[in-house]
Amino acid sequence: MCFDRIRIAGLIGLLILTACAPRHDGVDRPTALTTGAPQTVFAVTTRAREPNGSYGWTRSAQPDLLELTVSVPPDRTPGQLAYHTASPDPARDFLIARREIVSGPQAFTARLSHALAELPRGNREISIFIHGFNATQSETAFRVAQVATDIGVPGIKAIYSWPSRGTPLGYVHDHDSMLFARDGLEQMLSMAVAARPERLLVVAHSMGGLLLMETLRQIEIERPGWTARHIGGVVLVAPDVDVEVFRRQVDRFADLPQPFILFVSGRDPALSLSAFLRGTPEDKRLGNLDNTDQLADLPITVIDATPYAADAASPHMVPATSPTLIALLRDVASTSAILDAEGQTGALLGALPILQSGASSARSGEDR
Repeated sequence: MCFDRIRIAGLIGLLILTACAPRHDGVDRPTALTTGAPQTVFAVTTRAREPNGSYGWTRSAQPDLLELTVSVPPDRTPGQLAYHTASPDPARDFLIARREIVSGPQAFTARLSHALAELPRGNREISIFIHGFNATQSETAFRVAQVATDIGVPGIKAIYSWPSRGTPLGYVHDHDSMLFARDGLEQMLSMAVAARPERLLVVAHSMGGLLLMETLRQIEIERPGWTARHIGGVVLVAPDVDVEVFRRQVDRFADLPQPFILFVSGRDPALSLSAFLRGTPEDKRLGNLDNTDQLADLPITVIDATPYAADAASPHMVPATSPTLIALLRDVASTSAILDAEGQTGALLGALPILQSGASSARSGEDR
C-alpha cells in the first residue's frame, strides 16, 4: 500500500511538471508549406473559436467544420512529434499551415466526396481520429499527420476535436466536455457516411474511446444495426473506460463493427492514475487490462502493446510513438492492402502480440 501511494504521488508530480510545458498556440503559419510536406486533415470541432482564429477549450454547441493543412517536418524519426510555440522551425516542427472554415454540413460532405473521388479505387477510405484527455486541436491534427506519414494510412484523414482543457490538471472538465461532445461526433459520423467512402474507420484514444462508445451507443438505441452497416472498423487505443461500463455499452449494439481492435498496455501510468482518481486503484481500465477473460465472449481483437512501451515516446500512446511498433504496423498495413480482397488480413495480425482474437469469439445480435 505504501509503495502504491509513493507511485501515485510520483505520477501526480510528473503530471504537474508536464502542465508547465508550453502547448502549441494553434496559430496558422502559411510559410511552412515551403519547407514541410503537406497533409490534409479534415476536422469537426465543438471547441469555440478564439479571437486569433485558433480553437481553445471552451465549448460550442454548434460544431465548426474545417479543412486543415498540416506541415510535416522533413527530418524526423518515426514516432517523433515536435512543435514549439516560440520561433517554430518548419524543418523540425509540425505546424498548421492553412485553416479553412467550411460553410456547413452539406459543403463539408461535398468536400469529403470530392477528395474521395480524387483517390484511386480501393483507397477511398475515411479515417476519423478522436483524441483523448489533455489534448489541443493543433496537437491532435499533428498526431494524425504523424501517424498517417509513419504508418502509411490510406485515404482521407479526419479528426473530431472535442473541447479538452489541454492540461493534465483538467481531468474533470475533460470528462464533462467529452459527454457534451457526443452529438457533435454523431453529426460528424453522419457526414462521413453521406460522403459514401469505400470504408469508414474510427480510431479513438484514451477518453476519446469513452466518447466514441457513448456516441455509438446512442446511435444504436435509435437506429439498431447502424454501426456495423456503416463503420468498417473500430480501433480503441488505451481506452480510459471502465470495463463493466464498456460491456453495458456493447450490449446495446446489434452487432459490433469488424474488425474491432483494442490496444492495451500494462505500462500505462495515465490509466493507473485514472483508476486512482476514481478511488479504485486496484481495478483495471479497459486500456490496461492484463486478463481478457471479461471480454472473451466479444468479437474483439486485443493487442498487447506492453512489449513496445519501452521505446515509446508516450507510454499512453504506444502504437503512435514506438518506432518498433510503428514499423510493424506499417508492414502489416502495406501487406493487408494487397491481401484484403482475398480475406487474408486476419492471419497478418499474427505478427502482433494478440491477447484475444475476435475471429473465434464472434457473436450475433440474435445470440444476446
